[in-house]
Amino acid sequence: MSFSQLLPIFANNVLPIMLISLIGFLLGRAIQIDSRSIGRISFYLFNPILVFNIMLTNRLPWAEMASTGLLALLVTLGSGLIAYAGAKAMKFDRRTTVSSLLTAMFANNGNYGLPLIAFAFGEAALSHASLYFVSSSLITNSLGVLLASMGKMGVRQAFFGIFRIPTIYAVCAALLINHFGVSLPLPVERSIGILTGAAVPLMIVLLGLELSSIRWTRSFKALSLSTAVRLIAGPLMGFGIGSLVGLQGVGLQAGVVDASMSAAVVNANLASEYELDTSLVAATILVSTLLSPLTLTPLIMILGKVA
Repeated sequence: MSFSQLLPIFANNVLPIMLISLIGFLLGRAIQIDSRSIGRISFYLFNPILVFNIMLTNRLPWAEMASTGLLALLVTLGSGLIAYAGAKAMKFDRRTTVSSLLTAMFANNGNYGLPLIAFAFGEAALSHASLYFVSSSLITNSLGVLLASMGKMGVRQAFFGIFRIPTIYAVCAALLINHFGVSLPLPVERSIGILTGAAVPLMIVLLGLELSSIRWTRSFKALSLSTAVRLIAGPLMGFGIGSLVGLQGVGLQAGVVDASMSAAVVNANLASEYELDTSLVAATILVSTLLSPLTLTPLIMILGKVA
């Protein structure tokens, strides 16, 4: 594995996403932009519409859909177990532990993973990546919200807060429309198409905006733990669990890359919403994103040979 082999993989697959994020970063530095408001628009409008459209147009066999969803769930839970064990061993307080769990468990499968997998492995892999993103979104918007809110409220109150998450209703609506074979009116279909087309670019720019307002953290151990889980344990779990659940070819390629992504930007929104350690969460997003090309570039090369 030589530098001459890795450079074109990085330039053609990772660098375009980084450049768009850089535009968002520079905008955030130059202009007073309320990234939290944009994040809420993405969370309550663009993410649900994107998930709805993915579920509506997906044509993968049910077995592959189930395997991809199971992979997303098991990687998330496995990441959480590793991070929790590390947090206990290093005797983090509750707030730091919950913040570390969020960034270790919930990866950037949308605004980073979707375009990266499309560039690296094509449209066939994007179908699997989209399903992984949908599964990850559901897990983040249920388990992630529950976990984040437990930092300041009880389990019962946190559980009922899940039902305020719009992505859950987007998935249910798409499943019902597919089941009953309903055709959407053309104006609605076109509106969904326009919003879907804007969702991923907005998410990539939002990544840069969020990174532009990073406040550094003194919790270096927690930062290192979550980053290591995302970038090192993630690929190992992706290969192991992906093979175990029966994924092959482009399905395995997409699944392993998704399992290996940096910490998700949505973690910053959850940390802010539920008064967790926002500086730790934001710093982990930044560091894991900046270091991710060092792990994702050789990973794409390896997957191109073995999957």
